[in-house]
Amino acid sequence: MNRSLLKARQTKYAAYAGVYVLVILAIVVVGNVLANRYNKAYDSTTNKRYSLSDQTLKIVKGLKQDAVITYYDQTSRFRQAKDTLDEYANASRKVRVEYVDPDKKPQLAREAGIKEYGTAVVQVGAKKEQAKSLNEEAITGALIRDLKDTTRTVCFVTGSGEHQIEDSNRGGYSRLKELLGRDEYQAKSVNLLQKAEVPGDCTVLVVGGPTSDYQQPSVDAIRKYVESGGRALFLLDPPLKVGREEIADNQPLTSLLASWGVTPQKDMVLDLNPIGQLAGLGPQVALVTSYNPHPIVNEMKGTATGFPLTRSLEVKSAGKATVEPLFSSSESSLATSNLSSPEVNTRDPNNKKGPLTIAAAGSYDTGKPNSQGRFVVVGSSAWLGNSFISFNGNRDLALNTINWLSSDEDLISIRPKEPEDRRITMTRAQMSFVRAVSQFVLPLIVVVAGVGVWWRRR
Repeated sequence: MNRSLLKARQTKYAAYAGVYVLVILAIVVVGNVLANRYNKAYDSTTNKRYSLSDQTLKIVKGLKQDAVITYYDQTSRFRQAKDTLDEYANASRKVRVEYVDPDKKPQLAREAGIKEYGTAVVQVGAKKEQAKSLNEEAITGALIRDLKDTTRTVCFVTGSGEHQIEDSNRGGYSRLKELLGRDEYQAKSVNLLQKAEVPGDCTVLVVGGPTSDYQQPSVDAIRKYVESGGRALFLLDPPLKVGREEIADNQPLTSLLASWGVTPQKDMVLDLNPIGQLAGLGPQVALVTSYNPHPIVNEMKGTATGFPLTRSLEVKSAGKATVEPLFSSSESSLATSNLSSPEVNTRDPNNKKGPLTIAAAGSYDTGKPNSQGRFVVVGSSAWLGNSFISFNGNRDLALNTINWLSSDEDLISIRPKEPEDRRITMTRAQMSFVRAVSQFVLPLIVVVAGVGVWWRRR
């Protein structure tokens, strides 16, 4: 009786143990299969530094045909590219990653024209493009070049005091030129004074903050360009008469924009929003945190942008042009028409109260199919200068605007964030407070607590 009971218990425990072992083996097998098939990772950095940007994900997930990324390097060095390239493969089943060792397969490397180790080649259909380096911007750029059939050129007007793309000073646009290059745009300067005609290879024309009046032939050339299906970005500062460098009214150019439904006002917007002051911005910088529905800014919800020395715009569709406001200044802003004095009276009854439109986008009906003209007007040019383009969402807004103007809406998104500066910056008063707490208050608390314990025990 006892022996049979003992055997039954042993059989029962053996069965339990067998089931447990089978369950654990099943979990291990399933886990390995899933890990082999799905490569998932979690990026805990605040700006998602090690994840693909929304822009790249939008392009990869929108692929209509298969793409192959081939990485050429020594076998022992494949791992240095695996983390980045696997992100592309995991984002879409249309993307396949292959690794080739030029030493073991020299024929394949020779056919691809590989001259250096660590080279990635992106192929979509029959088109192949070599990535300039092994980072997201270079690989996505090669993918964009595969998908685009033509070269895209952004032309910057010069000759009337505009910002220059070769200027690396605070107000220059050299940083903007660099960012455009990352999105596979070419940038060049054009002078409409020498020849009043927009070159035919210009995908987008940029009028970047002229300080002198445009001559009528130049304005007529811009009108003909846009009304024939061209794309243009106008960055017009308020006509300030303060200091050595005055900004002209530029009546011929503003009259052209008014005929399309955007009338630049002769004023300057002052933002009294305390949030801007907390961000280190003065009242001369309009802080924007909300946007109207439009493809340029739909992806920018929750992202702030700043516009130094901006004017307001009056927007009203006119003729063959349809215009929409993009965003406005805050409710605590105002616009002053006193542009000849460095001091502004915020209580002047002549000031216009915010919110005030400071950017607008429009389209022009040419009457021809697939030949719509597009234009964007912003009341400031300094927001794209080297010293301010890195402010929060300014870079994204600039590239989104260019992409919309060039009919590349599929590329509109938020770009990869640059490494954040995590240093703590304190004022002298804050430093004194921290020093007093760490050197005197905290040690005093420890001493008082120690004396209190000693006194109670005594």
